[in-house]
Amino acid sequence: MGLYDATDVKRKTSAILRALSEAREPLGARIIARQLGGHGILLSERAVRYHLQMMDERGLTTSFGRDGRLITPAGREELKNALVSDKVGFVISRIELLAFATSFDTQRCCGQVPVNISFFPLARFDEAIEAMKNTFEKGMCISDRVAFAREGEKLGDVVVPPGKVGLATVCSITINGALLRNGVPMDSRFGGVLEMRNGKPLRFVELISYAGSSVDPSSVFIRGGMTSVREAASHGDGKILANFREIPAPCRSVAEAALQKLRDAGLGGLVLMGQPNEPVCEIPVGLNRVGVVLLGGLNPVAAVEEAGIQTENRAMSTTLEYSTLHSFHQLTGASSLSLAIS
Repeated sequence: MGLYDATDVKRKTSAILRALSEAREPLGARIIARQLGGHGILLSERAVRYHLQMMDERGLTTSFGRDGRLITPAGREELKNALVSDKVGFVISRIELLAFATSFDTQRCCGQVPVNISFFPLARFDEAIEAMKNTFEKGMCISDRVAFAREGEKLGDVVVPPGKVGLATVCSITINGALLRNGVPMDSRFGGVLEMRNGKPLRFVELISYAGSSVDPSSVFIRGGMTSVREAASHGDGKILANFREIPAPCRSVAEAALQKLRDAGLGGLVLMGQPNEPVCEIPVGLNRVGVVLLGGLNPVAAVEEAGIQTENRAMSTTLEYSTLHSFHQLTGASSLSLAIS
């Protein structure tokens, strides 16, 4: 029982530290409890306050009275060394939570959609815009709708760091959420790198299982320089970010109809849907299952990295109201930053 209690305390401590690490101003117990609830961790305000007091004593947080608390360097180190068992499977649980939170209405083109958050150096923002341009034009994204924010401003509940510009791109989990709302369960199996030949999908050359991962696969592939999105967009041959998912075979027709409604509303992302029990892009599927290959939402950001501009990515970060997003094509030009955030 003592071991269980200690593990439970560490898990809750890590969750609170994670919330504080993403804030640039002190957070109170009420706000922390609300944020944890959004991640499926149910702690009362009183319980959060109790854990914060213990964390103060350990030097993991520092109190600013009524204003709340900030994480300390020791707290950041503790978070970095959080329980491995908690990290494994974090990605798949995040996918499920964001899919449930998706409320996009294809008829009114509004509702909450999951987004990835990326940060670019402010001094190279216009270069980043130019690097992404072709990927958006060729449709190598879930949607051309994006949101930008300056340093110190927020995209959802994520604060943009100093010297950076934040970009929100629509995440492929939007498709999970749309199918879920239509009664189609989607099993997210792998994030990967998909080889394209003459503009058509050929095979997966790299795969990471969502269920056994503690980090988002797309971020790993971008950081490792394993993509050639710009080549794929320009010439049709290259390696792009994609993911492999499965649906029950009897749901195939319902899924096709739901995906068509998404396309009509300006949300794409489907690369290929296979036939029941047949491999897709050399990946086998389960019995009475259909393989589905979706574009990775971070393909435009991968193109920026390929252009030699360093990025920082928080995939599957939060949700935003779709109707508040802007078309990327309206944001190109010399005054892109001021237009993007006006």
